[in-house]
Amino acid sequence: MRTAPSSAVISNPWVLLLLFCGLVGPFALDFHLHYPDEIYYRDAAVKMLQNGDYLTTYLGSGDLRFKKPILTYWAVLAGFKLFGVHALGSRIFFLLAGAATVGLTYLLGKVLFGDRKIAGLAALISASNPILIFAATRSIPDVLLVLTLTGSALGVVGLLRDGMHAEKKYLWLLYLGLALAFEVKGLPAVALGGIGILYLRFNPWQRISWKKLLYLPALLVAIGIALFWFVAMWQLHGPVFLASFLEDQVGTRVTSRVLLVLQNGTVVSLLLVGMFLPWAALALLKLKSTLATTWKENPQFFAFVLLWGLAIVGMGALTSKFYERYLLPVMPVLALWLAWILVRGGGLDRAKGLKIAAVLLLSLVALLVGLNAWFLGTGASGGWSFAYVVLGILFLGYGVGTFFRHAVLPPKLLAISVLMLFFLVTGITRLISLPHQGEQANVKLKDRALDAPIGFVGNLHVGSKIRMSLGPGYQVVDLPKEKWKELAPSYSYLIVEDKLLSDDDTVRYKQEVLSQEWKSKAIPSLLLAYPHPSFEASLPENVTTYFFLEKKSTAQAVGD
Repeated sequence: MRTAPSSAVISNPWVLLLLFCGLVGPFALDFHLHYPDEIYYRDAAVKMLQNGDYLTTYLGSGDLRFKKPILTYWAVLAGFKLFGVHALGSRIFFLLAGAATVGLTYLLGKVLFGDRKIAGLAALISASNPILIFAATRSIPDVLLVLTLTGSALGVVGLLRDGMHAEKKYLWLLYLGLALAFEVKGLPAVALGGIGILYLRFNPWQRISWKKLLYLPALLVAIGIALFWFVAMWQLHGPVFLASFLEDQVGTRVTSRVLLVLQNGTVVSLLLVGMFLPWAALALLKLKSTLATTWKENPQFFAFVLLWGLAIVGMGALTSKFYERYLLPVMPVLALWLAWILVRGGGLDRAKGLKIAAVLLLSLVALLVGLNAWFLGTGASGGWSFAYVVLGILFLGYGVGTFFRHAVLPPKLLAISVLMLFFLVTGITRLISLPHQGEQANVKLKDRALDAPIGFVGNLHVGSKIRMSLGPGYQVVDLPKEKWKELAPSYSYLIVEDKLLSDDDTVRYKQEVLSQEWKSKAIPSLLLAYPHPSFEASLPENVTTYFFLEKKSTAQAVGD
């Protein structure tokens, strides 16, 4: 159902996408906070560069891994090929996917309501969603899943709006989005997509016939895209591949314990509201009458949102271990629903609520500017912190000026404040994340012609950083900690964590310090000491050291 256009909340959605990339992007430049699952996709992409096999996915140990479909690995691989084998290369397409999700949320509002105000507010709500922001800085499947499912949802809302008269492009969007989502994460896409298709067929307001829905050209192309990698893996590796995939998708994910289901369901429900703050709080006034109004205006979309929302709550509740990122697939649709409610209920006209939210957010911005300035003053950071402080002060000037110039604040102030908070946090986490073990290893080894694989023994995340930083020209193979000594004789070169190394292990190897990792519990004291003389003195007891071992020749070993 179309409504008359109203004034826009954002004048140009492209500006919002650029702001999203510019303020979130610095977090993706390096491993400020390293997410554990990234190693699977990064290690496999490095292996693809080494062996030229772009279909089979491997762990850092060289073992096969079939737990997720191929598209996430390809996103990392594409970043490596286009931008280089480093942190930004591994994450750039995930950052762009986050920005594209904001853009698609805007399009959802334009297609369904024809209203730039609702569409613009939905984009602002989406851009300021903390779960989307975090997902856009990690090379894991979730942001690709929400992007592809939002593309599919664009097809759904076009079909809801026009019914049997909908253009074929909406069927293409529906099926191609689901196919790509399936190649990102597998069965969750099937579940949400199946619910959407059944809703289009059986919703009581405007049913779409099977003849219309089952549009063969789009359906056949989508099936081909969705299944091609699975067919290739079956041909190459047989039923072992499928057993591993299903074990991850179902066996280790689904729980039947009632208490855990209730616990997860409660957490999911609270997070579903919490991730839309402060916007959800602005919708509380006159909520009952607003819900009744919006239901009458477009019951089809209203019911679809409830159905998808309940589906994600149910799926989250049934997982054996719930993560907040599991809520992302339906976030854009819920953001549009919330924007619709806010516009129809007058939430954007509530001067007091907007100003309370702005005061809270701008106060947090001021606090983070102060922390960045303190680190700059102590000498713990350099020019980058100066840039963070200057940009933070400029934004505070804009925010305070906007606060006093407008009786009713523009909602973009809230959205950009959230993005600025994330940007300023990056100024602090870049200090906590030091040093980068991969870059340290690269400085030591980049000019050496190592003609054999390097065995790695230690924290797998450190091994992955080293593998990426050295690049595809070096083969770094993870060895199991419990039996690495049995495998070590097969390697001329080793990288070993200090606590796993004894004097007896180094008899046949030349040994040198390769990299150091700060122990997490020591980070506050190390930051306070840096760069003063006490810093170097406190390092030995507060760092984990990785040694590079090179096998001695027989004559050297005998002489020693």
